Amino acid sequence: MEQAMFAGGCFWCMVTPFEELPGIHGIVSGYAGGTIENPTYEQVKTGTTGHYEVVQITFDPALFSYEKLLELYWPQIDPTDNGGQFQDRGTQYRTAVFYYNELQRLAALASKGQVIISKRFPGPVVTDILPAPTFYPAEDYHQNYHIKNPKHYKEDREQSGRDTFIKKHW
Repeated sequence: MEQAMFAGGCFWCMVTPFEELPGIHGIVSGYAGGTIENPTYEQVKTGTTGHYEVVQITFDPALFSYEKLLELYWPQIDPTDNGGQFQDRGTQYRTAVFYYNELQRLAALASKGQVIISKRFPGPVVTDILPAPTFYPAEDYHQNYHIKNPKHYKEDREQSGRDTFIKKHW
């Protein structure tokens, strides 16, 4: 098993694209980076801790490659927006691919390069490729939020503009 970590704005919306795929063994919403250990949602949502909202994915690379995870990641985000994602604004909603080893780093850089040369976006691609910092799982009520609170999740996702953006650009 390996791990992957992606920041793509609200972590609730970053779970569903990866779930229920062969070789994906777990997806945990959480926080990474930042200046304090074991942050809470209340702290991170202020945008002052330096943390990203992230998902950490445990996967079997023999069944689902890291490159396939990257292919799923990019169409979930606006890689040109450094101020957050869609309706979610602030540093905690920035995008990033966090790598755990050199092979992941190289694959992430190559995939970012493909997004850049695709010229599908008029602005620069600002999504960072960074070494994986310590991961802190989010509170239980954030885990599988779309299952626990389907009505609110659906409403929030619709209001966010994420799906409209995805349809337009990807």
